[in-house]
Amino acid sequence: MHVFAKCENFTTARDLRDRGLYPYFQRIERSCDTTVVIDGHEKVMVGSNNYMGLTHDPRIIEASKQALDRYGSGNTGSRFLNGNLDLHDRLEEELADFVGKEAALVFSTGYQTNLGTLGALIGRNDTVYVDKLDHACIQDGARLGFGDVQRFTHGDYDGLRRIMASERETRGKLVAVDGVYSMEGDIADLPRLVEIKEEFDAPLMVDDAHALGVIGPQGNGTAAHFGLTDEVDLITGTFSKSFASIGGFAAGNATVVDYLRNHARALIFSASMPPAAVATVLKALEIIREEPERRERLWRNTRKMMEGLKGLGFDIGPTETPIVPILVGPMDKTFLFWRTLFDEGVFTNPVVPPAVPEGSCRLRTSYMATHTDEHLDFVLEKIGTIGAKLGVV
Repeated sequence: MHVFAKCENFTTARDLRDRGLYPYFQRIERSCDTTVVIDGHEKVMVGSNNYMGLTHDPRIIEASKQALDRYGSGNTGSRFLNGNLDLHDRLEEELADFVGKEAALVFSTGYQTNLGTLGALIGRNDTVYVDKLDHACIQDGARLGFGDVQRFTHGDYDGLRRIMASERETRGKLVAVDGVYSMEGDIADLPRLVEIKEEFDAPLMVDDAHALGVIGPQGNGTAAHFGLTDEVDLITGTFSKSFASIGGFAAGNATVVDYLRNHARALIFSASMPPAAVATVLKALEIIREEPERRERLWRNTRKMMEGLKGLGFDIGPTETPIVPILVGPMDKTFLFWRTLFDEGVFTNPVVPPAVPEGSCRLRTSYMATHTDEHLDFVLEKIGTIGAKLGVV
């Protein structure tokens, strides 16, 4: 079979385009965090991970401009060689302090963070244990290492314990989970995981992509939320959510971070985060720390939408965070629900397999500190009316 035959045989996207139901790669012409303009029409954005609503904050934009003026548009090389700025080092110090670890290492994207971290740490004599609903970057990073990968059913910690008990004691072990699950909105049970990791002497790595800025006493993530910062060995995260930028980091013991600095291929062989992006994260981190009322507004909006959607009869699953899925089930109905909402001025994300299990298609909605009551009332009215017409409720 020709290597391109699979491309010819892939017809799903073409079929959806022909039916006017293809939802991806929407061309945004203008953005104002809570709203976007597509084809000249304004949509209320409830499909973004901009939890703190900082992408258009004037302080963020000014910090980015100043970095452009001082350092230029890019570093044209990896941090390992010529692309390491004093800004990168400063950000690492700030992040380590924020999440309560000895040291941190900044990568160019959140995806690369987990590829580089797991790819460097998992050797031939090691096993990494991942939740089946962990983000793709954890799944792919686990495969990049030369060790074994064991996947356990989402949240089944008794099952995880059984799998770990069946492994040879001589193998190194590491457990890697999401702090907040991006399609469900639930929070990993870190107290249970800490018990297991201590029983088997297995370091615990938590990806806090959707937790930072959102949960924890200072928005400092899942470990802080549970008071288990010292017990979690590695914390990874991304800057493309609450931090209004792009990039990622790993934080932990200084010796482990130094090993990653010198062995993580995703860091060594990638150009470093551009200056404006680093400056954006530094300013966002400052705002998150100094303005807890922003997080309080986010949670007020989240509670309003959770209660509103449940009151309308929708199934929002086990969510505990500003990620609020609307469970639909069939794929066709999910795409039709998305399209009708889109035409009525509401931007959501339809999520289908393999991102979620078969038969659990959903619209993923997520909320920002900057959404107004008018935005949220409009979204609830449209979702309620259209969901009833389509028989979702």
